Amino acid sequence: SWPAILAALKPAYLIHGDDHGAIAQRRANLKALGEQTAGASGVQVLTGDLSSPAGVAQALREITFDFGLRVIIVDGAERFKQAEVEKHLLPAFSDMPRTTTVAFFAREEGRLKAPSALHAAVKRAHGQVLAEQVVKASELPRWTVAQAKRLAIQIDIAAAKALIAQVGPRQQRLLRELEKLQVQGLSSASAEQIEAWASPASQQQAFRLADALLDGDAEGAISAHLALAAQGEHLQALLYPLVARFRDAVAVAEKLAAGQSQSVVRRSLSMPPKAAERFVAQVARCDPDRLRSALLVLSDVELDLRGGAPVRAFRRPQAALSQQTLAIRAILQVIESG
Repeated sequence: SWPAILAALKPAYLIHGDDHGAIAQRRANLKALGEQTAGASGVQVLTGDLSSPAGVAQALREITFDFGLRVIIVDGAERFKQAEVEKHLLPAFSDMPRTTTVAFFAREEGRLKAPSALHAAVKRAHGQVLAEQVVKASELPRWTVAQAKRLAIQIDIAAAKALIAQVGPRQQRLLRELEKLQVQGLSSASAEQIEAWASPASQQQAFRLADALLDGDAEGAISAHLALAAQGEHLQALLYPLVARFRDAVAVAEKLAAGQSQSVVRRSLSMPPKAAERFVAQVARCDPDRLRSALLVLSDVELDLRGGAPVRAFRRPQAALSQQTLAIRAILQVIESG
């Protein structure tokens, strides 16, 4: 019914913040809802010069011959100027048809922020302002615990760190994993349960490969790589967790070299306590220069997998090798650099 459809959409939205992934998800959801209620022809995405306060005001004043619902999506609101919002949008909002919804998306960064006039205009139009902010790494475990609680799942900080270690620090990914736990009917989960549940066999093998490289174990590293290759895993997909692991190792090695105790360094990691203890002890046995050299080797491999340097004169001969050969050569280079 018309009242129910109108109630599903606010007259105006402002979704802003520095979590650009979450903002993109909000935009996709709102666009899908608009197409579901207004039809594809009822959703208008403003781009270019039209994606400005003056352009939006013009779109709001346009008379359409389709007297149904209309949803207007506006990107780039982080570039709006205060004076332009006050001049163009405030008057246009006062005459906005009841069957029209306008949604502003501001992907904020540094000084690029949606102006306060736009916040005020959306609120005055009985709309909704939503902030999507990236949570700091130090606050992410508590944020994860809070999100789990919202889904009626009880986890502690150690379990939250285990989940972050398994799936990465992206908030949207963490939410999806927590929702999977909810769907499975789990009301609580320990760090050990999450480690076993969230780590697929391929990821476990990737960790085995990273650990073997850190330990200088050529046989173990080659064995882990061959197991991953047999599962159909591509070297390109493995490079991200490997590089991330070695970057973490370099950061830990530098903290230890600066005189920080292992216990202090362990507490700074987004890992379960036991995993952090193992990792810090492992890094303490490594030469920091070898860890840095390993990162250079991995960056060269990534470039080679993409066809080598853009300028042919700087392209390495290895760029023409198969990914299997590149992987074995990289493993041996990382091991031998120690």
